[in-house]
Amino acid sequence: MVPVSFPTPWQAQAAPSMLASHADRERAVDVLRAGYGEGRLEKPEFDRRVARAYAARTVGELALLVADLPSGPVPQQTAMGPVPGTFLPAPPRPTNGKAVGAVVCGGLTLITGGITAIPAIVLGHSARAEIRRTGEGGDGLAMTGLVLGWVSVVGWVLLMAALLLVVMAH
Repeated sequence: MVPVSFPTPWQAQAAPSMLASHADRERAVDVLRAGYGEGRLEKPEFDRRVARAYAARTVGELALLVADLPSGPVPQQTAMGPVPGTFLPAPPRPTNGKAVGAVVCGGLTLITGGITAIPAIVLGHSARAEIRRTGEGGDGLAMTGLVLGWVSVVGWVLLMAALLLVVMAH
């Protein structure tokens, strides 16, 4: 419930004859609704008070309708300890270093002319085995390094086979 700035009984006594506005009536009804929702009022009493609040002409009348109800949230003293670990988000898994090395070597195969393809394949297989064993992250990186490394190796094998066929054909 939002704290309500409604005249306390002593403020209403200072100016009980001040005319109530629509906003004053709605604030009083909000306090009544909160009291009803918290079980402080029975339904028939709540209905009577709401009807009287909408019919009230002065702030003093409204103050009498809500004088026995809290006008805002009641502060409660609670001992707040640390949040249990069950409710905290899981820490991120560390990324396997070999998986990062595999994707870097796989990405460099175009620049190095395929020289880093074999390290990409070795690191990729080694990283995937470690990831399965330790639960680290980076399986996608390892797989990307493997694919790039194997694509480079297969590309070089096909290129050598084509060159060999051309040489043998002449």
